[in-house]
Amino acid sequence: MLGKMESSVGMTRRACSTLAEAKFMLITVIGRGHSGTRAMSHTLSESGVFMGAELNKSGDLLPPDDLYEACRVFARHVKHLGGTQWDFSECHSGPIDPEFTRLVECYLASVLESDAPARGWKLPETTLILPWIVRLFPDAYYIYWYRDPRDSILGEHLTDDLADFGVPYDHTEDPMRQRAISWQYQYEIMRSTPSPTNRIDVQFEEFVLDQPATLQRLNRFLGLELVEIPVRLDSIGRWLDGPGCAEYAIFPEESLFRRTTK
Repeated sequence: MLGKMESSVGMTRRACSTLAEAKFMLITVIGRGHSGTRAMSHTLSESGVFMGAELNKSGDLLPPDDLYEACRVFARHVKHLGGTQWDFSECHSGPIDPEFTRLVECYLASVLESDAPARGWKLPETTLILPWIVRLFPDAYYIYWYRDPRDSILGEHLTDDLADFGVPYDHTEDPMRQRAISWQYQYEIMRSTPSPTNRIDVQFEEFVLDQPATLQRLNRFLGLELVEIPVRLDSIGRWLDGPGCAEYAIFPEESLFRRTTK
């Protein structure tokens, strides 16, 4: 078993070297759980991008355990400043833990070892480790995916309690408060990470309301011809029919989607 693991890691290291030589395109979708990232994963898969050997119905690359553990390794280097403020400076400039690299390579084995010219992956928890992912894969193509947080936190998600991934924060047992803090943390880590060379920002609501125009932007960015997928207009503004949440007040104005058309 050990020999097999060492062989796999060696192969993925060679695959990473190949990426640095621009022999294939690597794509990842960055966004919090319940932000609609499955739409982008499905779009890429339907358009011929290899998104991993095993996917669930949300388009997540499985199994996720190695990446979850990589999140806990990364979190040791995050400092909580109190409230909804964190210091990621060590993650941007300090050394990357070798155990983190090993875990990420094991998680991405089927992607990195593929011979597909365009390949990638999607797993919402990747957002929790974005600074080191960008440093490991500086030439990858990053799709930063955003959704109105008032819709994003309506449903339960694995990242609701950041402590499960080792992230320090002011703990609360209030589930909606947990979700709001989790959203804020992932918003801040995306904002603080030095922008990768190849990056595009996509709003989920814009993808739903005008998919052809959004795909045109993505086609220019990726140099691919992406196909349309079915979308649901009722996925926008669901929070309006909910019971309301005091935590909505913490979300920055620029993160809220203001629908101007019906």
